[in-house]
Amino acid sequence: MNVVVQNIKTICTAPEGINLIVVKVETTEPGLYGLGCATFSYRHSAVKLLVEAYLKPLLIGKNVGDIEEAWQLMHQNAYWRNGPIENNAISGIDMALWDIKGKLSGKPLYDLFGGKCRKGVPVYRHADGNDASEIYENILKFREQGITHVRCQCGGYGGKWSDGPLNAPRGAIAGAYLDPRKYIRDTADLFESIRVKAGRSVELIHDVHGRIAASDAIELAKTLEPYNLFFLEDILPLEQIDWLPRLRSRTSIPLALGELFNNPAEWRLLVSDHLIDFIRIHNTQLGGITPTRKLQILAENFGVRTAWHGPGDMSPLGHAANIHLDIASRNFGIQEWSGTEPPNFILHDLKGPKDALLDVFSGMPEFKDGYVYANDKPGLGIDIDEREAAKYPCDDAVVKWTQTRLPDGSLHTP
Repeated sequence: MNVVVQNIKTICTAPEGINLIVVKVETTEPGLYGLGCATFSYRHSAVKLLVEAYLKPLLIGKNVGDIEEAWQLMHQNAYWRNGPIENNAISGIDMALWDIKGKLSGKPLYDLFGGKCRKGVPVYRHADGNDASEIYENILKFREQGITHVRCQCGGYGGKWSDGPLNAPRGAIAGAYLDPRKYIRDTADLFESIRVKAGRSVELIHDVHGRIAASDAIELAKTLEPYNLFFLEDILPLEQIDWLPRLRSRTSIPLALGELFNNPAEWRLLVSDHLIDFIRIHNTQLGGITPTRKLQILAENFGVRTAWHGPGDMSPLGHAANIHLDIASRNFGIQEWSGTEPPNFILHDLKGPKDALLDVFSGMPEFKDGYVYANDKPGLGIDIDEREAAKYPCDDAVVKWTQTRLPDGSLHTP
């Protein structure tokens, strides 16, 4: 049966106040379509334009089964390659084509990846708070849900933010002000307090978000070693990863990196030279399931485990793609989860009705007792109600949380 692409469209929706982008690939087979995640929350209009103005004409009439051909065609056609706008646009179509392949075969995607290595996927959640006591209370709530791994942050990435200048010069611009040196001291105190309260019964994670100088990263890692973290995430910004060999030689703490990666040159040596313990890419930022699966297999060969990025600014289709890959991956480590429940995501306040996400998307992976389970439907197993999605338009407001500033008022890595 020769099934080809008949139409491609984007569906932009924000049921929780976070911009989500879904790509729908319609085929010549009546009723057969695929859905994929193309979410780049902070440039969603640019992704929508690229899908509809450039990728759609490129793929109309192409065989839906030729996924590798389609991915390479989309990747190479503009000559200049990689980048978050292009890769997210490609991801939406790539995931949709994999969704179609699963539906045509009558199998969930993990079956197409070789079948189950595990029945359910253990996940970690985010415990935030104003102080160690509040964070510990949130840890206990997650422990009651069966969660064994918890990421701990005090007031946000880089510590507690201030809406205005801390001790900045006169006339300093408003923004999310941070003090990196104070953050290092406070983080050490935080984990000492949590370990006293929680003991060794929970695996702890911390996300630096690349918000300290590379030289300070060594100090932070060594300071946190006694608290036996499961991993320390994004301790260096993308632009400073050439410091990793020096950092690696100075600390035993496990390192996780990669949510900003979009080019194979950014991860190839980190994996092959064993400079990281966990690879943490964002699957749409890479270009979808096709490149993420290749990276997972590469990492397996070098003993690097996966801990895919799974934040609130990812659609349920992106979360489902993570889960299908996790189920079939031998080198799975842990999965970040903020998928089906109202997101415990510190950068966003929940907007709209509590169950709006569930009204828009159906078939989402199920969380139960610390594990997430795929629903075993063909393909990704997710569907979208386009009428419900239209009730929650995306927001074009200027993004503010990325306007991070140092005490002197200068911009800093978000």
